[in-house]
Amino acid sequence: MATTGLTRGMGSFFKECEHPESRWTRCPHEYKIRYRNAAGQQTEESGFATQEKARTRLAEVYHARKNSPQSQRKAERIQKYGGMQFSAYAAEWLKGQRHQGPASLRMLESTLKNHLLPAFGSRRMGTFDHKVVEAFIETMERNGVGLAAQTHAFVRLKTILLDAHRLGLYEDNPVDGVQPPQYDPKRAVIPSLAQLQGIRTAGDEAFNLVAELMSGCGLRNGEALAINVDNIVADDVYRVTEQVNQTTKTYAPLKHRKVGEYRDVPLPARTKQAIEHYADTYGTVEGYLLRNPKDITLPMPHHTVDNQWRRIRRSRQVHIPEGMVLYGLRHFFASNCLSRGIPITDVAEWMGHRSIEITFKTYRHLMPGSIGKAAKILDLGLAA
Repeated sequence: MATTGLTRGMGSFFKECEHPESRWTRCPHEYKIRYRNAAGQQTEESGFATQEKARTRLAEVYHARKNSPQSQRKAERIQKYGGMQFSAYAAEWLKGQRHQGPASLRMLESTLKNHLLPAFGSRRMGTFDHKVVEAFIETMERNGVGLAAQTHAFVRLKTILLDAHRLGLYEDNPVDGVQPPQYDPKRAVIPSLAQLQGIRTAGDEAFNLVAELMSGCGLRNGEALAINVDNIVADDVYRVTEQVNQTTKTYAPLKHRKVGEYRDVPLPARTKQAIEHYADTYGTVEGYLLRNPKDITLPMPHHTVDNQWRRIRRSRQVHIPEGMVLYGLRHFFASNCLSRGIPITDVAEWMGHRSIEITFKTYRHLMPGSIGKAAKILDLGLAA
């Protein structure tokens, strides 16, 4: 079935028959037309005896759509925002992100300042398409930008462009078909058990406790800093209810969770003993263990642990894998779970991931031979 296009946005006419387009004017089959209605949905009409009637109907629909109040408003938005520079549009968009927390806003501003504005600050909003976005990703890769920074930059750019797309600036979604920055499993550097044992005793007792909590329970850095003995809800269960916000240096809801929401995680006996030992040695404040060394009424700030980690790495007194960051202690927890056959759905829940896809993309390489293992287990069931 061939179709004949007209002016962009006008639609097309065609015949659903075996005849080539060159014989349409002589064959007896009716013409059909296809166009997008005022709501943007593809629509077909049939019953046109001649090509001229099909064209006339398409022109009627096109002009009615162009002259509708909705189309006029869209045209006004295109005129207003199409020529606007990305920097001005992003600044206006940022004002509407009041629902974001302080840490999220800080990251948004950082991503704009360090990646998006240098690349697109003066670009007119109406000139974006998938090729522009793909070239941006390629440039970040070529310049050695870290994967996390690449991902944040792409997600923010995508969000801003989709906002503009909803205003009608683009006929087609400017990020359709664009492959986002791809995760490389080799980037998740995980310590061996022997290396972990050295790391867990390399700092002061506060650092060592954080290392125990991250590697034993899979807590994030900020969640470990908010450790509270009252959250030990069973001998083998710890309830994660809050974190220390890196920006505000105060207790805050968990990542991807609302105030009052929590998640329960496994509490190994070794980790429980480490918590109790610290509490017995240094005491607690309303159940909290880790406090600001300069003011015990405040939580321990992130930089206290981060600075120790940097000193430990520089000292070379313990063997730390090349490229490992403090977050590698949390990666160890996931590796320990998955290598022992614990379902990835459980691991995703315990780690507080927003979706299992994040867990799968990050740790799929830690489950080698899972298909072969499954085949053997299924074979046992079939032979029973």
